[in-house]
Amino acid sequence: MFGLCFSIFVQPAEAFKITEPVEGATLASGVTMTARVDLGKDSGIVTVRYYWYGEQDEALVEQDDSTATGSIVAPVVLTGQAQHTPPFGGPLLVPKDGIGPMRLLAVAEISRGRLGSRSVFDEVVVQVAPKAALTAIDFETEKPLQLGRTGQSSAFGHVDSLGKIFELPVVGDFADGVTRRISTPETGTSYASSNPKVITVLSGGLLQIIGNGKTVLTVTNRGTQAQLDVDVSVNDDPNEPPIADAGADRTVKAGSKVKLSGLKSRDPEGEALYYSWSQIRGSKVSLLDANNTEASFLAPHVSEPRTYRFKLRVTDKKGADSLPVFVNVTVEP
Repeated sequence: MFGLCFSIFVQPAEAFKITEPVEGATLASGVTMTARVDLGKDSGIVTVRYYWYGEQDEALVEQDDSTATGSIVAPVVLTGQAQHTPPFGGPLLVPKDGIGPMRLLAVAEISRGRLGSRSVFDEVVVQVAPKAALTAIDFETEKPLQLGRTGQSSAFGHVDSLGKIFELPVVGDFADGVTRRISTPETGTSYASSNPKVITVLSGGLLQIIGNGKTVLTVTNRGTQAQLDVDVSVNDDPNEPPIADAGADRTVKAGSKVKLSGLKSRDPEGEALYYSWSQIRGSKVSLLDANNTEASFLAPHVSEPRTYRFKLRVTDKKGADSLPVFVNVTVEP
């Protein structure tokens, strides 16, 4: 009797937490599921807003300042309140065009009376899989693709240097009539270059210009293939790509000023570097000096340790990019 009672006892959460879907769950794109949260010991919650993001997308949520510019505001996909069933949850549509790892971010607004409000968050990473078959692969760029002086594509910004790293914009047409972005290996895509001395394939599905000439890029996903002819004609001055360094992961206290440092980033030729910081995990913080060597933000209030993740890429004067690097900042109460 006592063994049975203990076996079904569930320890309540210490703080606000998403309980459904669970971390690592596989969800079908376009279906409606039920979102649930456990409020834990957080009291005074008045509303919970839910957002979907690709795993590596920037964490951009609603902004109260309607004059804010320079960023895309993510739509709220569900607003949960106390009177809803379940409380602060409800029916949640999995993105129809979703595929691969996606993050569900839930931000709870807590009323503090005359002191205004504050927010806490939780997030889970799930796998989204379309039920429909992949019927065709296409490229959102010119065909054939010309990179460099002969007519570069605006999809890749300025390209006139060896060492340039870029992502090929690839989409898949599925039998359910939905087109989905499948540029990353996490969506099942693999790449091959017929001439690695022109373009080589890096980790994460990124491509790097190694030399001038022609190559054929072959993209494979779910047994379907597509090919893209590429002609590269860039400045052939030797140029090694820079190396980004975002520093070590660390833990800080809520309310403290956090400085992200790229000071250890370097360029093999000693060129000056351009910096680009972005946030890809955690509820949105105000990231200052995102294009400088050191960026900073104010660690928000949390009820229990929460992790914020940031990405850094650096570019040299000739246009060569580093591979992205990441740093996690865990904020404690």
